[in-house]
Amino acid sequence: MTSSITNFTPREIVGELDRFIVGQAKAKRAVAIAMRNRWRRQQVPEALRDEIAPKNIIMIGPTGVGKTEIARRLSKLAQAPFVKVEASKFTEVGYVGRDVESIIRDLMEVAIQMVRNEELERVQTRAREHAEERLVEFLSAGGESDQAPDSLGPFVVSPEGDVQRPQLNTSDAGAVREKLRAGDLDEEFVEFDVTETGGPMVSVFGGHGMEDMEIQLRDMLGNLPGFNQGKKQRRKVRVIEARKLLEDEEANKLIDMDQVKRDAVTRTEQAGIVFLDEIDKIAGPKAQGPDVSREGVQRDLLPIVEGSTVTTKYGPVRTDHILFIAAGAFHASKVSDLIPEMQGRFPIRVELDSLGQGDFVRILKEPDNALTRQYAALMLAEGITLEFTDEAIEAIAEYAAEANRRSENIGARRLHTIMEALLEELSFNAPERTESAFKVDLDQVRETLGKILSDESLARFIL
Repeated sequence: MTSSITNFTPREIVGELDRFIVGQAKAKRAVAIAMRNRWRRQQVPEALRDEIAPKNIIMIGPTGVGKTEIARRLSKLAQAPFVKVEASKFTEVGYVGRDVESIIRDLMEVAIQMVRNEELERVQTRAREHAEERLVEFLSAGGESDQAPDSLGPFVVSPEGDVQRPQLNTSDAGAVREKLRAGDLDEEFVEFDVTETGGPMVSVFGGHGMEDMEIQLRDMLGNLPGFNQGKKQRRKVRVIEARKLLEDEEANKLIDMDQVKRDAVTRTEQAGIVFLDEIDKIAGPKAQGPDVSREGVQRDLLPIVEGSTVTTKYGPVRTDHILFIAAGAFHASKVSDLIPEMQGRFPIRVELDSLGQGDFVRILKEPDNALTRQYAALMLAEGITLEFTDEAIEAIAEYAAEANRRSENIGARRLHTIMEALLEELSFNAPERTESAFKVDLDQVRETLGKILSDESLARFIL
């Protein structure tokens, strides 16, 4: 199975990324080529296909410049399983921390959910028809059925709990279907047995070497009567809710979970993307004391990046062709401080540019998900039309750049704190406002943000 990214050329991939991310052309080109190479690999003879290694990427740049967003948008564009992990959360064997193989297990869970949702969508029409037929049959029969009592379908009850027969012509299923489709029966109550799906078991183990044991324990407990997630529970709901519950139940019957698992394994192996953030935190010269495990983390990660087989509850997963995108600021270390084997597995290195005032203006105006559009949509929910003048946007960008210069440079994330400070009063009073329009102009930005930036102690905490 290949992902839909195969329909895009590198130029088209960059064009899609441009809709959400300002600048960083070099990084966009690098990931576009890496994704296209996946499609190219599928076209080569099978004997050579397995020999072609993925072109893993290291993104170098300060926080808030778009590293994570590029990887996340790429995975959505590719419809590929994607997980973001922080390298600093993993530790060498023998230290407290997560097992590096859990990265692949998390990726598999994402793939399972992705493939299952696609299958559910594919069978939704048939599931809706089957659910309707079941409801028509039960309602037409007045709650009577040839099924065994423990699997009896819905029957109409009053809100007080008394059993009632539907005031319908029980011999005319067509009339029942017509009323059902028209919504005339939506508020009727029915009782029927619902299959419990069960919630996720709480993780009882942690640390290296325990996750295989946890998988085995879950499998064992799942076979015990007390842990049976398929048992029935009788519920009383309205017909409109019963229809949805029956649709879900029918959809689950129509999909083949064994096939879903096989497809998810294939998608993980061939299209999976792992974003390793803060990789610079495990890089550095040979250390002693508390930092001695940093090189150990790299050596634990190395087999996953190089290509190995990881045991999951859905079966073994090979990591040979999973794309790894690493990122880090590399302020106190360099890429060359990574162990040589790790460096060799990340042949593509891209430096991302720091963001300045001009970039902030573009970020506030151009992307499809620009902050100004987000806040306008939020205020529209209160019936308020929010507008920003060009001068106001210029001033917001100016204050964001100034705040980054004065304190920690957090890149475009500074815009979130600036916008919250600017619109706090409006957000609080929006439900009580009588005016339906609100324009953010230069004077208001100067008045609100100027006071904060002029007070050093206040700016330190707010911006």
